Amino acid sequence: MGKFLGIIIGAVALIIGVALLRSWWYEFTFVLRGAVPVILIFGSIIALLAGLAELKDTLKAYKK
Repeated sequence: MGKFLGIIIGAVALIIGVALLRSWWYEFTFVLRGAVPVILIFGSIIALLAGLAELKDTLKAYKK
């Protein structure tokens, strides 16, 4: 019975979420417009640091 309860709760949460998203669409896009640039900045910093670490490891391997 626990599996079915989880499915029912998930379906109800999905319906409520879609209804709230429709009614709060402007607020959702407002938050999204503010969050996307921050996410892109942090993602690019992580990618840059990962690339620099890989370059450092490659240079260290060539020196040996």
